[in-house]
Amino acid sequence: MDAGYTVVEAADGAQAVEQFKTGQIDLLLLDIGLPLRHGWNAFESITSQAPAFPIIVVTGNDGPYDTAPASGVGALMEKPLDVGQLLKTINELLAEPGEARLRRLGGCDPSVRFIPPPPPSPSRPKLHG
Repeated sequence: MDAGYTVVEAADGAQAVEQFKTGQIDLLLLDIGLPLRHGWNAFESITSQAPAFPIIVVTGNDGPYDTAPASGVGALMEKPLDVGQLLKTINELLAEPGEARLRRLGGCDPSVRFIPPPPPSPSRPKLHG
């Protein structure tokens, strides 16, 4: 499925931060279980440099449900990812005004998009990680 986005991959949290520093990234899809530099550490490093940067946190584990809203993430998605929901969330976050992101990051707007995994369906494309 081609949605017209260019994807830049990072194998770990340190690479994610380095890719961000290039200035060529518009949105980050961040797995919190990254090796070498935990996803939350990468998140903190990036948002300290660009507080309004749109970030979707991805998890396959229980536990980030309190951390995600408190940190100001744009969305929290559970694996396996539904491609349609992922693209919808990406479009919404890219269209969201920076002021709304700053309010969320500052704790003034604790709402976070939570996207649970879809029910199993053999006809629905999913991304696993």
